[in-house]
Amino acid sequence: MNTYPAERRRTAEAVQIPVGTRTLAGDLAVPAGVRGLVIFAHGSGSSRLSPRNRHVADVLDRGDLATLLVDLLTLEEEETDLRTGRLRFDMTLLASRLVAFCGWAQRLPELHGQPVGLFGASTGGGAALLAAAQQPRSFRAVVVRGGRPDLAGSAIRRVMAPTLMIVGERDEQVLDINRSAVERMLTEVRLEVVAGATHFFEEAGTLDQVAQLTADWFRERLTHG
Repeated sequence: MNTYPAERRRTAEAVQIPVGTRTLAGDLAVPAGVRGLVIFAHGSGSSRLSPRNRHVADVLDRGDLATLLVDLLTLEEEETDLRTGRLRFDMTLLASRLVAFCGWAQRLPELHGQPVGLFGASTGGGAALLAAAQQPRSFRAVVVRGGRPDLAGSAIRRVMAPTLMIVGERDEQVLDINRSAVERMLTEVRLEVVAGATHFFEEAGTLDQVAQLTADWFRERLTHG
């Protein structure tokens, strides 16, 4: 696997992204010499401030990939979701927002024409796969960390983008879900099992492995395209 210099840190700019009648908060980092963009879809109960996603984003930035971390729900929607738990599983809504984020980003001069990948964590993995299925020309590659690909339903068979699924060895239920998804997918797909890791990759060194696997996957399929 490739390694990237640890001394470089991402510098993110706060952005506001209009989606229909809503406006969603995001953090955009565009390194010098950018060679692609990765849009992050966080899991339920999380946000663009997820420390795990930001750790991965740091490594991608050192590989000359721009990163866009965005809240998938507005503050009002988050309050509703806390009461009902419904919106976090609305994959159609969340996938449509990922598609909208992609369109917004590619209208920026510094990102125009750049290849785009999706990184989805937990339930965000289902949203990322559904977005990739709905817009196969928009997304060049997908990575799912500890994800719920089952939430994409039958659309998972329409995903054309090369897909990497990363799951902790001790996250047994999610590992079974991902193995089943791999068998159903028709595109290039790989399952990486991180030894000793649980769902949140809190064990020493396991999140670093996730970040490196992710960086290598996107580097090969975005910057070498």
